[in-house]
Amino acid sequence: MSGGSGDRLLSILDLFTEDRLAWSPAEMMTALGYARPTLYRYLKLLKETGLLAPLPGGRFGLGPRVVELDFLARASDPMVASSQAYLDALAERFPGTAFLVQWYGSKLLCVASASRDANARTSYPRGRPMPLTTGAAGKAILARLPKRRQDAILGADADGIRAGLREIRRTGLAVAHGEVTRGLVGTAAPILEAGGHPLGALCVSMDAVQYARLDRASLEQAVRAYAAEISDTARRAETLQLEQV
Repeated sequence: MSGGSGDRLLSILDLFTEDRLAWSPAEMMTALGYARPTLYRYLKLLKETGLLAPLPGGRFGLGPRVVELDFLARASDPMVASSQAYLDALAERFPGTAFLVQWYGSKLLCVASASRDANARTSYPRGRPMPLTTGAAGKAILARLPKRRQDAILGADADGIRAGLREIRRTGLAVAHGEVTRGLVGTAAPILEAGGHPLGALCVSMDAVQYARLDRASLEQAVRAYAAEISDTARRAETLQLEQV
């Protein structure tokens, strides 16, 4: 498959968002500018591979192959596999929700979580894309990126928040009050590869009332320590994979 064809296939998949879960071929042609024969050729391929599935009314939605890929991603990612015990430990010690995020481009995704409170509020259900520019988890990652990458993601806001990012990088911890969801406080530390590049972040979010009652030093120490242990596990797994090549 040519690079151009691959880009076009990906652009079709990129149409599907939380706000727009189904598309008709006519809507796709309008959005992407593809000729009808070209679009139908790509739709046939995406349908045959299970990445898209037909829906009532002649529309398409994401297909079962996406669910399979999600399962394989969980099974193959050592960071996800190693993080659950730490998430469970955080959930036992602190209220709210403990979660692990990974990032790409200017987005981050929750890939694993734990909570002892069935009614705990969270803005980070597994798989929902969130902006990298707000919240403790996003800022923990941003603080570890090179200045050029920060500028590309933050745009005109870069200078205004860079001092805050420098402090997060110095302390290894980000705390955000109500930046993603009003009334919630997030505490996060980055997950780092060997060179210091961020792979993701470990975060605990909870209601502001719960946060005010906590021993914050214990929370911050636990988040930092567990993030460091997950980072070490990810590095060891990466080294082992390289040795086996």
